[in-house]
Amino acid sequence: LQDGRKISIDCTGVEDALDVTMAQRSELDYLVYNDPLGYADLILNGDPEEYLKNAAGSHGLED
Repeated sequence: LQDGRKISIDCTGVEDALDVTMAQRSELDYLVYNDPLGYADLILNGDPEEYLKNAAGSHGLED
């Protein structure tokens, strides 16, 4: 965080709580490894279900 504090997000717990498909799980994994700050912002401040509805498959990942 900007004030120097650190957080830890249980990514598997997030995926389990959202009950995601394999394509959606891959989308979240893509964010974790390629845009970790974007992932954290999505989980903490965004609407991950809406994001996954619109973004799953955007990186060539499909069910």
